Amino acid sequence: MTEETPGFDEKPDVPSGATPDDAEPKAAASSSEAGAAPAGDASAQIAGLTAQLDQVRKALEERTADLQRLQAEFQNYRRRVERDRITVKEIAIANLLTELLPVLDDIGRAREHGEFVGGFKSVGESLETVAAKMGLQQFGKEGEPFDPTIHEALMHSYAPDVTETTCVAILQPGYRIGERTIRPARVAVAEPQPGAQTAKDESEAGDDKDNGPEEG
Repeated sequence: MTEETPGFDEKPDVPSGATPDDAEPKAAASSSEAGAAPAGDASAQIAGLTAQLDQVRKALEERTADLQRLQAEFQNYRRRVERDRITVKEIAIANLLTELLPVLDDIGRAREHGEFVGGFKSVGESLETVAAKMGLQQFGKEGEPFDPTIHEALMHSYAPDVTETTCVAILQPGYRIGERTIRPARVAVAEPQPGAQTAKDESEAGDDKDNGPEEG
């Protein structure tokens, strides 16, 4: 007697009117859909991460630009502060030395009259040394051309031995600090004698005519 193994003759449920082969495509389709779902999720995750990365990169670029702008503004601020500090220092020194100019003038006159002696000489020389260390420079010499930007003419005359307006006497020396003039030199000036240049030009023209080639 043959024993029947239970379950071997059982067949999958097939809808009424369908053949057994109809069940296989459905099973294959289910397997395909199950495999496609994870791939789609991975692509969506990658796209999301890429978008987040782009946002982070953009935010980093904006913060970097802000930092660079702040650094440039800070450097400009430091330069302005340093420039203003130097300017304030120069103005303070110029004001101090301007107040000392009458004392330096007295020292100069005492030296010219032979009164710059003894303890007064020692104190005066010390004061001149300190003023020079602070950048004070004296200018103005006899015989130099008159320059209205650094000279102040207090006296005027004519002289036959000058060819341009010339400082013939320094009545009061000028002083500067670097390129900044804090007092012009007060001078007496002399101009060429009126008509002297015309006579000189005529004389030179006559000499040229006399020295010309002789006609044979």
